[in-house]
Formats: sequence, structure tokens, C-alpha cells
Amino acid sequence: MEVDSPLDTELLHRIQFGLTISFHFIFPPMSLGVGLVLVIFGVKSVRTGDPKWRQLSMFWVRIYGLIFAIGVATGIVQEFQFGTNWSVFSRFVGNVFGSLLAAEGIFSFMLEGGFLGLMLFGSSRLGNRMWLFATTMVVVGATFSALWITMANSWMQTPAGYEIKDVGQGNQAFMTSFQDIVFTPSFGPRIIHLIAGSWMVGTSLVISVGAFYLLRARHVDLAKTMIRVALPIFTVLAVMQVFVFGANQAIVVANTQPAKLAAMEGLYQSTSCAPMFIVGRTDPETQTTTGLSVPCLLSFLVAQDVDYTVTGLDAFPQDEWPNAQIVFQVYHLMINLGMLFILIGGLATGLWVWKRKLWDQRWMLWILVSSIVLTLVATLSGWWTAEFGRQPWIVWQVLRTSDAESPNVTFAQVAFSIGMFVVLYIVVFAVFITLLNRMIKEGPPPPPDDEYVESLPDSFGEIFRRRPRVSSGAD
Repeated sequence: MEVDSPLDTELLHRIQFGLTISFHFIFPPMSLGVGLVLVIFGVKSVRTGDPKWRQLSMFWVRIYGLIFAIGVATGIVQEFQFGTNWSVFSRFVGNVFGSLLAAEGIFSFMLEGGFLGLMLFGSSRLGNRMWLFATTMVVVGATFSALWITMANSWMQTPAGYEIKDVGQGNQAFMTSFQDIVFTPSFGPRIIHLIAGSWMVGTSLVISVGAFYLLRARHVDLAKTMIRVALPIFTVLAVMQVFVFGANQAIVVANTQPAKLAAMEGLYQSTSCAPMFIVGRTDPETQTTTGLSVPCLLSFLVAQDVDYTVTGLDAFPQDEWPNAQIVFQVYHLMINLGMLFILIGGLATGLWVWKRKLWDQRWMLWILVSSIVLTLVATLSGWWTAEFGRQPWIVWQVLRTSDAESPNVTFAQVAFSIGMFVVLYIVVFAVFITLLNRMIKEGPPPPPDDEYVESLPDSFGEIFRRRPRVSSGAD
């Protein structure tokens, strides 16, 4: 006889969605960041005419295509899961999310789909300006996609501009103000934090590959150029993430989701001059948090007042508490990695500026090679902080996660699909790493001939004027 516990099934639904979205979330930040670097390479190519910039563009556009393809394939899975695993949630938010996802299709996929082919296959067919234009349109489209998806997720975090109606199949949310739905209180700080984090991931990948080439004494000039472009962006963003973008988001969380903030810092009792922990552990059973902390720092960051009282978890019913153990640890992992990035960026920049010693410091180059893994871990830990911290609500204080799952899906069905995804994603990730490793080992292609590049069409008009002549058979 089959035993199906609703609580266990809900947990499996969450595990499956968390697994698939976490795997997918590896790729969009990389594509956004690498896209930024491609635009910079393209601008440099147009302005200087130096063939090395086109050479770098030809190399990185191949890697971008691989990342983009895996990102699209893994993203489609999420759309199906809304129907298979979270049908109640989909019905509840459908009237709100419909416009946001439609806008993503119009503003994002049109741009990406329209210019992706020109970007990926235009190295031997387009001039510098035309190729830069195609690349910019693809990057803008990808950024628009992140924009609309973040709007939808931000509405789940801080819902606004809606009303709830019972239409006979249960309650549903209906839009009352498109502007309020788009610009929810959490959207602005979250999208800035997300884009900056994505640019850090992409630039860290470029830095990592450049450092790898220097360690192997291959493509030395191109490797130095990669690092010269990416390292200043990475370092500046590392500082901004911690002290500006992250701090602004913490303030919004304190004002709109105080239970999440309390879980992030393991704060069980409302406290004035509340400390901020650097490392530690929290115990929800004894409602205590121990570790290394800075007195009054949390109160100051939230309200610029050391005597400000930060709301603790005891102000909320216990069945509305997030899992403080998980939220506390992943949040502090993100924070500590953010501080580490400032140290890595500052140290590498100092070695670069100081008599150009960066290129000879193998220990520093190995750290730079590892930076891509660290930035991906930081990005995922930030995502986990946001999503675990919202629990037990799938739509904050409106719809519980336990009430949002598909009611007719059994424990065994979800367990089987999780096993299938684990096997599939291991294969997909192995293929991705194999292809990426092959591309990096092959290295940048030979620089194109200057006369050949100058002969390529640099406008749509030139493309049409240069159509090959079809033989009439009389030649």
C-alpha cells in the first residue's frame, strides 16, 4: 500500500525546484558578465582597429554561446515545473505573472533571437561595427530577461498592486496596478545587486582564464589583456556590492521582511544595538546565536543608528519562522565571500600596478583561477538566502508554500523525477565542463588579417549589396 505524506511531498517539491533552479542559476550570471566583456572588446575593436580585440571577441563569443545554450535548456525546465509541481501557485499568480512573462518574451527573446545568430556566426561575415551592434543587442536582451524575471520574483518577496478574488477554483491574485507590480519595494535594490553580481561572475571567468594562460605561459599578451579589462571591473564591483548594493538591499529587507532579516542574523529577541555576526552558529531550539560579531553594527546598517531596535523572530508566530540555521549560514557565506573578493581584487590590482608584478606571482594567479568558483558559490548563496528566508511563504504573507503544490502529484512521482534530474544534470554539467575545457585549451584563434576585416560589411545595407551573384547558366 502506498503511503503518501503531504508534508514529505511538499519537501520533495521544494528539493526538486531548488535543485533545478540552482543548477540553472549557474549560467545566466556568467552569460550576463561575459556579455559585458564582449561589448567592451567590441568597442575596443571599433575604436582602435587592433586585431587582438577581434581575436578575443572571436574566442569569448564561442564560450558565450556554450553558456547561453546550457542556460536556455535548463531554464525551460522551470517553466514546466510551475505546472507539474506548483499548479496551485501557478493558478494563483497567473493573472499577475502573465504580463511580466509576456513582456520578457517581447523585449528579451525578440532581441536575443533576432541577433544571436549574427553574434555567434558573424566573426567571418560582419565588420567590427556590425558585430558590436549584434553583440550589444544580445546582451541588452539578456539583461531585459533578467529584469522581468527579477520583477516576478520580487513580487513574490514584496507583493503589491494586486487584489485577491475567489473565481470558483480558489483564490487568485489579480493585477490592479501594473506600475506597483513592476516596482515593488524590493525590486530596485535586488536587480542592481543581481546585475552587479552577474558582472562579477562573468569578469571572474575572464580573469580565471587569463590567469590560467599565464600559468601555462600561453597566449601571454592576450591573457594580460583579458585581466587588464576584467580585473578593474571585478574590484570596483566587489567594493560596491558589499558597501552599497548589498547594504541597500539589507535595509529593504529590514523594512519589508523583518523575519527574514532576523533569521539572516540569528536574532531571536528584538534587540537595540543589535550585533552583526561575522561567523558563528545559531540554534533555534535554544534561541541562541554564538560566534564572532561586531556590536551594534546591524542596527547601524539598518537605520544608521546604533541604538535602533531590530525586530527579532520572537515578534512573529513560530510557524512563520524561516529555517534560521540554513538562512544564517548561507547569508554569512555570501557576506564573507564578498569581503574576500575585495581582498582578492585589491591585492591583485596592487600587484598589477606595483611594477607589474602580478604576472609573475604564481600564487596570486592560482587564486585568480579559483575566483570563478568562489563567485558562483557567492551568487548561489545569495539566491538561497533570498528564497529560504521567504519561507514558509511562497508569496510573502499571502500564500504559503504548503498550500501551493500540485495536489495530485504523489511522493513517488516527485522522488523519481528528482533522481532523473540528478542523473541528467550530472551528464549536462560533465558535457559543459568538457566543452568549456576544450575551448579554453584550444585558445583564441589566430588574429584576422587587417585587410580582410576591413573588407567585411559594417551595415545592413552593405550585407544586402554584397549578396553573391547567382549563376544564370550562361557563363
